[in-house]
Amino acid sequence: MNARAEPHLLGQLSNLHLDALEEEAIFVLREVAAAFERPTLLFSGGKDSLVLLKLAEKAFVGDGRGCGAGRIPYPLLMIDTGHNFDEVTAFRDFRAKELGAELIVRSVEDSIRRGTVRLAHPGESRNVHQSVSLLEAIEEFRFDALIGGARRDEEKARAKERIFSHRDSFGQWQPKAQRPELWTLFNTRLQPNEHFRVFPISNWTELDVWQYIERERIALPSIYYAHRRQVVERKGLLVPVTPLTPPRGNEEVVTRTVRFRTVGDITCTCPVESSAANAAEVVVETLTVEVSERGATRMDDKTSDASMEKRKKDGYF
Repeated sequence: MNARAEPHLLGQLSNLHLDALEEEAIFVLREVAAAFERPTLLFSGGKDSLVLLKLAEKAFVGDGRGCGAGRIPYPLLMIDTGHNFDEVTAFRDFRAKELGAELIVRSVEDSIRRGTVRLAHPGESRNVHQSVSLLEAIEEFRFDALIGGARRDEEKARAKERIFSHRDSFGQWQPKAQRPELWTLFNTRLQPNEHFRVFPISNWTELDVWQYIERERIALPSIYYAHRRQVVERKGLLVPVTPLTPPRGNEEVVTRTVRFRTVGDITCTCPVESSAANAAEVVVETLTVEVSERGATRMDDKTSDASMEKRKKDGYF
């Protein structure tokens, strides 16, 4: 991808729709604060959670126009696989401290020590096992609503989600039992031990997110922009060379200029070739891509067409 090759595209792109998307998301964030006793905002330090944090800041802390006057009324929650990119976790801690928000971190490693997570082998991806650690955190803190940055354009299973997505007493998602959402009326009633996953930016696209990041000048971890990195080509993806993802067999290690479109566990997240050095250039690149960000970068979604739906039914984000 070469964002610098098509700079004229940015001038032709309107961002007026961002005001409506922002208004809807802020309404949802405030609705969560009003309707639930113990909500939390899932915060990884990735781009979507940083957009959510910016929206929450506008909703509650203040937006420079006299709206909001206080602090975000719920803590931030991170489920740490232990295999995250250092740039992202460092930025997570920095941003939470900068805003003065409470940050709760629970780890898959702790679940392994408790015996509630058992790996098939030491090098297994821990991404799927986050579901267990998340459900344990929900039980520990008795969270009744978890705000996440998932979007419907990311993947087929996520396209089925409601904005207020009900979870049963086992933390499971039943796609055929989701509640109707008419206009801005949300059914937030819960039975004991049930909870909601709430997705304020469900209706946003990857392009919307990057336009908003560019408009609001939201700072991101450096790996979202072009940098030089050693990679190997594997199954049509560029796998970063790290101690957790070493080359296999006769794979050739090459150095490419890449960026990450989405960030997760190192063992299943891949970059894409890119020269985009800032948000405006990423916007231009995003206008021309034909593969979703998860389809282009996530090894864990390559196992089957139903892999994400299965994980969500087990309690995944």
